[in-house]
Amino acid sequence: MYSLNREHDLIRMTTPLNYDRTISVGISDMRVSNRVGDVLITYALGSCVGVAMYDAIARVGGMVHCMLPLSKADPVKAMESPCMFVDTGIPMLFNALRNLGASKENLVVKVAGCAEILSDNGLFKIGERNYTIVRKILWKNNILINGEHVGGNSSRTMLVDIATGRVIVRTSGEEVVI
Repeated sequence: MYSLNREHDLIRMTTPLNYDRTISVGISDMRVSNRVGDVLITYALGSCVGVAMYDAIARVGGMVHCMLPLSKADPVKAMESPCMFVDTGIPMLFNALRNLGASKENLVVKVAGCAEILSDNGLFKIGERNYTIVRKILWKNNILINGEHVGGNSSRTMLVDIATGRVIVRTSGEEVVI
């Protein structure tokens, strides 16, 4: 397990979030907001990956919670629930943010999850594969990951504060800003 924040090293949260509305992002789900006072939150990021994007100029942010790396594994399911898959969920998130005024050049991207929760003797490596596809999609679009808390074997909760773009990850009793 490791954490990376290109702006700061691991930071313990010292100030509480100040928000009016909590918006839950379910598994295979995506939410975006441009409302100051909103906090997006997703739970149970085990092998799943949470990707948060924020544009500080437009003050819009969003999060997607994807279960599996590639939609070709189940094209019918991908049509019904595109956020289930990394390769279809991330483009949906980007397009939704763009529709709210975000621009690719201003996006700050944070990633959490990608753990190996179930003991499968490394057979499936869903978390690792999810992370690989996230990096590949972002790289192909000239977008860098600015912070991450990925790997290991613990589930995570991820929050995005729309007012500030701050992303907080909670895991195993620890709370960090990435």
